[in-house]
Amino acid sequence: MKTNMKIIVLLGIIIPLVFFSCKTNKDLASENDKNISSRVEYRVMFYNVENLFDTEDDPEKRDEEFLPDGARFWSKRRYNEKLTNIYKVIVGIGGWDLPQIVGFSEIENRKVLEDLINYTPLYKADYEIIHYESPDRRGIDVGMFYRKEYFTPLLHKPINVEWPKSISGGPTRDILYVAGVTNTNDTLHLFVNHWPSRWGGQMETEDKRMHVANIVRKETDSIFRVNPNANIIIMGDLNDYPTDRSVLEKLKAKTEFDDIKPKSLYNLSYYLQNVKNLGTHKYNGQWGILDQMIVSGGMLDTTSTIFTSLEDAHIYDADFLLEPDDKYPGKRVNRTYIGFKYHGGYSDHLPVYLDLRKKNSAN
Repeated sequence: MKTNMKIIVLLGIIIPLVFFSCKTNKDLASENDKNISSRVEYRVMFYNVENLFDTEDDPEKRDEEFLPDGARFWSKRRYNEKLTNIYKVIVGIGGWDLPQIVGFSEIENRKVLEDLINYTPLYKADYEIIHYESPDRRGIDVGMFYRKEYFTPLLHKPINVEWPKSISGGPTRDILYVAGVTNTNDTLHLFVNHWPSRWGGQMETEDKRMHVANIVRKETDSIFRVNPNANIIIMGDLNDYPTDRSVLEKLKAKTEFDDIKPKSLYNLSYYLQNVKNLGTHKYNGQWGILDQMIVSGGMLDTTSTIFTSLEDAHIYDADFLLEPDDKYPGKRVNRTYIGFKYHGGYSDHLPVYLDLRKKNSAN
């Protein structure tokens, strides 16, 4: 009897996921532009929050820097100020309404996400948390908030990154995969990423990011085999730019948008970087986009019930996130630390966000 109940529960999860994610060619037939709504239905954001550690020692992690008696003198006051700053960014991006989905990188554990909700005005929101502890030696993970009124997870898992023999290095953070149904009965497949850093040199570490990109591409291909027009959003700090080999050759995220096809990925962040000349991170005086939003071809189909476009991808560069750059022309990101000196800012990355729109039901 127990076995039968398990099968029934499992089918109750899988069947809606497949049903809502499938669209026939007839469903994708072109419709009049008047059926396209200008109203934003969903806002999906991603933010590398720059070392959001709690103040407690975890003996299984290399978190000694971020302790009250550590090299950065990471106090309870500084931690609470960091939580408040991240809250301000989330609210700022939300505008009149909080983002429905928020992806994070550089968080230490689930507790910091719980504190972000419980000890800021976000406690009034309906955010729920998805998080898995990763094997990263420093203890930094990825995670996600979602608003339960707008999104119902059906499946989520960490995708572990294991190095082949040809690549040396310690364990790295997982990729977070979440599949769920929106309140518009559309399925979203979400990947939250934080690829291996460039520490030690871009070329010297490129093989690691190429390997992770290949893992993500295999995951998306498995989704496309079930539904070529699946709604997929890949977000995260890729530690490579939209034109680097890991993103172009391994993830195969296209940078041309005049012929949108099923089973393909399109890098909206390329448009922001190479056409609009924007960036999320400044290195040696040059802005570039490490934090990216990449979507499937199905998400760019304006005949779908929920969709997005080139103009719906954004970098949040509010004045309070920037400050004058005393070394290079222009401004720089207002970050938490400059070296080991506490600066009291927000992060060394700017957040990115993507608007999803809903097609009008009226003809």
